Amino acid sequence: MTILHPVDTARAQLAPPIVWRHFDALCRIPRPSQHEDAVRSHVVNWAAARGLATEVDAIGNLLVRKPGQHGGEQAETLVLQNHLDMVCQKNEGVTHDFLRDPIQTVIEGEWLRAPGTTLGADNGMGVALALALLEDVETPHGPLEVLFTVDEEAGMGGAHGLQAGWLQGRRMLNLDTEEWGEFFLGCAGGLDVNVTRHSVADVVPPGWQTWQVSLTGLRGGHSGVNIHEERGNAIKLLVRVLHGLQAATDCRWASLNGGTARNALPREAFAMVAIPPQRAADMLSGIESWQATLHAELADTEPGLSLQARPAATPAAALLSPSEQHVWCSTLLAAPHGVHRMSQSLAGVVETSNNLGVVQIQPQGGEVNFMVRSLRDSAAQALGEQIAALWSLSHSDVTLSGHYPGWTPNPASPLLAICQQVFHELTGQASTVKVIHAGLECGLIQALYPDMDIVSFGPTIRGAHAPGEAVHIPTVASSWQLLRAIARKLSS
Repeated sequence: MTILHPVDTARAQLAPPIVWRHFDALCRIPRPSQHEDAVRSHVVNWAAARGLATEVDAIGNLLVRKPGQHGGEQAETLVLQNHLDMVCQKNEGVTHDFLRDPIQTVIEGEWLRAPGTTLGADNGMGVALALALLEDVETPHGPLEVLFTVDEEAGMGGAHGLQAGWLQGRRMLNLDTEEWGEFFLGCAGGLDVNVTRHSVADVVPPGWQTWQVSLTGLRGGHSGVNIHEERGNAIKLLVRVLHGLQAATDCRWASLNGGTARNALPREAFAMVAIPPQRAADMLSGIESWQATLHAELADTEPGLSLQARPAATPAAALLSPSEQHVWCSTLLAAPHGVHRMSQSLAGVVETSNNLGVVQIQPQGGEVNFMVRSLRDSAAQALGEQIAALWSLSHSDVTLSGHYPGWTPNPASPLLAICQQVFHELTGQASTVKVIHAGLECGLIQALYPDMDIVSFGPTIRGAHAPGEAVHIPTVASSWQLLRAIARKLSS
């Protein structure tokens, strides 16, 4: 294993250097969603130093234009599209400030990985590939428009705010998918269901003990790409445990917090509870029993699951009222999570799903977020309304927001035919065409530009949206060769 600080990545002699230098720079620049100013300024200054024209729209999206070269000056414009932000997740105990610290990386065989945090290969590798083509002075290509959007991971804010008429090209390569050798031609749309409750805190009974209950060690992952793999949801599992402990320990909730991103499967959840002092032994035996139960159920998918309870260092100052605890516990227990329906027309593809992604509950109230995805906009709306109806039974405040359309596949795409031809010429192998159960900005862009012909591809990335995210190094070189070859083909 070779441990690398970000500034050393380019010195690891990874190929091609022109791509890895750009990814190295991205690793050094913090870029959470809605904090893209620094990385956007980096790209603007880099482009200006090379005489490339840049524009920034009102919402913060960046467009870089480069003329055609080496005979491609009169060819059709090609659009490359990526997003600048990244999902920020870290393991418990990892000291990392995503607003300040660079991403630390390691090389393990053929993989570049961030061991304790997300890597940002989603979508940093796509950004690096696009910047490399802007820098390349050798490859013939037509005029390029490279669109770098913002706020993709937190709600596709950049694509939602994209203005019509900004892009001149009508052929677009999205570089935000994560399986080399596959061309993606469609994706799920989605929406958010946000629940809010306000309440009056209750007092802690005299003499009661405060305990912290934690469920950690889950794999997490992308809430669309990994939703069908039956990975554990820390929120759902911990609520199940707390529900089971109530009868044995008389526990009362002081807080419940789980998940950190709407589009990531929750890896960890934590609760503060108060119990009568005579129930301490029951708490410990109950936790031991639940640990065994959950290990037996999830041994194949979540071998690292850890359930623990220990006396809290600081006593709880207040508790949820019994009625509020009942609402939160019962409704979270009943709330859906996971695959809702498989596609009947695309074998093995999830049609509709839901991720119970984030919960934050205190004695004065709380919030919970569900992210719904579907290949059918009507099905996403229906599932969102189903979740809202469940919470409305307790008179909770519920809003459906952030809807973005799916990207409808076009198997007759001329750009797809060219991409597949070039792939075969490069590799001697046939590529595959897929639809992804994840949100890409292609649907929103195509809604603004209905005649835009779009194809997506990229290098192989594993564990996106979770600590330990990794990119397969050889497929970065393959993706670079493919991008250059497609641009060359289109230039003629």
